[in-house]
Amino acid sequence: MTPSTTSSPAPVPDGSGPRPRDLAELLALLAPDARRLALTHPFWASDSLHSYERLEFLGDSVLGVIVTEALMQQHPDRLEGDLTWMRQAVVSRDACAVVADACGLPEAMVDAAPRSRRADARQLADHRNVKAALAESVIGAAWLDVGEAPTRSAVLGAFAEPLAHAHERIRDPKTKLQERLQGAGQPGVRYEITGREGSPHDATFHARVLQGDREMGVGSGRSKQAAERAAAEAALDSLGEEA
Repeated sequence: MTPSTTSSPAPVPDGSGPRPRDLAELLALLAPDARRLALTHPFWASDSLHSYERLEFLGDSVLGVIVTEALMQQHPDRLEGDLTWMRQAVVSRDACAVVADACGLPEAMVDAAPRSRRADARQLADHRNVKAALAESVIGAAWLDVGEAPTRSAVLGAFAEPLAHAHERIRDPKTKLQERLQGAGQPGVRYEITGREGSPHDATFHARVLQGDREMGVGSGRSKQAAERAAAEAALDSLGEEA
């Protein structure tokens, strides 16, 4: 597998209209009723239908689609397994909570709460899951109220940092192979360098991965480590798992 090339966030589709840079600017675009619903915690809503829960549900899906598309454009050489790990890092509850904090959404929720519930709102605003829910509910509300292009612009801006570092969450194929075998209760593996070709400055190494005397996969690379990773990828492929 060739190394992934990290690039800038995916471009926002052309078209007229606002291009918010984060979720705070996106929240400001919402109509008053949509904004109010996006910031209404179930604790003080008249019922669940009048809280942000349905918008959170929608926003979770919208966020996933926007992030998935961005990752596919930024990493055209990555397979499904790697993209899945990267997406999980970007849309995690922790990442959403950090974005919500950076955009002032917990404070906006407190300000929007009824005066009799302000103390409760301040306590709830410190909870990670509430912060993450606010990020998703604002995304969901914007998708319905102002449309795709502004929502996409705000998401790509707000999540630019986790998108830029998502590739760091990809698991090494040697680690993945070890985890796969341990999970199945099977013995571990060892790696052997079986050959080398070319000059010292332009060498290609060949490796194999063994489980006891059983050869599970072979691979080649421009370094010993790369050759071992390629062998691990081949072993995972033989086990029915993409590296």
